[in-house]
Amino acid sequence: MCTFAHKLNEMFGIFSKKTFLRDLIPDGHVDIHCHVLPGIDDGAATVEDSLLLIESLKKLGITHCIATPHIMGSTWENTPERISSAYQKITEPTKLPLSLGYAAEYMIDPNFTKLYQTEPLLTLKDNYVLVEISYLNPPVQLFDILFELQVAGYQPVLAHPERYIYYHKKFDQYQRIKNAGCMMQLNLLSTVGYYGPVVAEASLKLLKAGLIDFVGSDVHHDKHILAFDQKTLVKDLKPLHEAIANNQFFKR
Repeated sequence: MCTFAHKLNEMFGIFSKKTFLRDLIPDGHVDIHCHVLPGIDDGAATVEDSLLLIESLKKLGITHCIATPHIMGSTWENTPERISSAYQKITEPTKLPLSLGYAAEYMIDPNFTKLYQTEPLLTLKDNYVLVEISYLNPPVQLFDILFELQVAGYQPVLAHPERYIYYHKKFDQYQRIKNAGCMMQLNLLSTVGYYGPVVAEASLKLLKAGLIDFVGSDVHHDKHILAFDQKTLVKDLKPLHEAIANNQFFKR
């Protein structure tokens, strides 16, 4: 015989089921971090690849997208001119299903210091600039660079902080980075465990601590697109919903 308590457990069990990541993306979403420009970094290799990724992002509910190719000394030595050229390859010949702009994802390295001191940076909007740091260890002068970048008039946004494993056991460093005036952008795929359980756990802790400002798909290829069909590990969805909603600021 089914008891009342058993019925309650079944009822609340329905609501506790995990949510598919794609279902969290609202119509009209703005993606501020992706690698869809052709042949310019480790993202889309060809124009055809670019168009397939863009069409897939559109199907997720994304209507505005900012391509952010890597600018990384000795690896991806992209320039505004080269990025603009790649952008024109997919925007001039065809009508895209979404609004596409471009900026860059800057690696904080010695090359970056020279860039922001000598030329305008490619920004997400206004003075917001997307930056990343090494996965091996943080720059020795990270906080000096963040300070100098803001003195130069920029608002730094740190890409995928959850993926810097050396901070996982020094979690207070995330708060220190935030206190230094740097905002943070979470990779959505981190919440489904795409980069592994350790990164997933860090993403949940960052969300719970209220340290995440924005989100990004960081899409490079079709495997990233397919991962949106996985279930998110986030139980308290409120901080994630808020970060997703904040992306509307970047609508152009």
